[in-house]
Amino acid sequence: MKLLPLRLWIMTVAALAAAVPGFSFQKDKDKMAPSPARAEDRVVREVRHELVMLPYYGVFDNLTYRVDGGVVTLMGQVTRPTLKSDAGRVVSKIEGVEKVDNQIKVLPLSPIDDKTRIAVYRAIYGYPGLDRYALQAVPPIHIIVENGKVTLEGVVASQGDKDTANVRANGVPGVFSVVNNLQVEGGR
Repeated sequence: MKLLPLRLWIMTVAALAAAVPGFSFQKDKDKMAPSPARAEDRVVREVRHELVMLPYYGVFDNLTYRVDGGVVTLMGQVTRPTLKSDAGRVVSKIEGVEKVDNQIKVLPLSPIDDKTRIAVYRAIYGYPGLDRYALQAVPPIHIIVENGKVTLEGVVASQGDKDTANVRANGVPGVFSVVNNLQVEGGR
């Protein structure tokens, strides 16, 4: 059997395809193109991945986002202004992202809030039963402190863990109020 040069082989395949009624390279090309919903799902996954991989993203920061077509809206609170700009920069480089609306709030500098963050961290992650959450690269309970007001964000395994984190945060001296936005995994 004689092998055809690549160029001649492509021309032969194209000629055979043209002879088949109803066959179109364009039609098959459209079948291979991702649907808008599938493309948006990919962008959602990539945005999440890029945000979690930011080097200074930690337990005292909360990053959320919304994807509407090619527009990504970044929200949440961070302790460093560089984290806000880094988040916007990495998300803008994702294929399919046309615009980034960076609404991330940079928390004010406050030594008192810094002490409160550490105290709430120790109260939650140092407590038996909740200490297992501290073993993850980015612990799932995020502690946001602004002017003595604490907000807990993230995901926990059970309603008991959510309630325990709330009680532990409320027991820290200097905490004026606690908003518990923790979600229970699986909606249980």
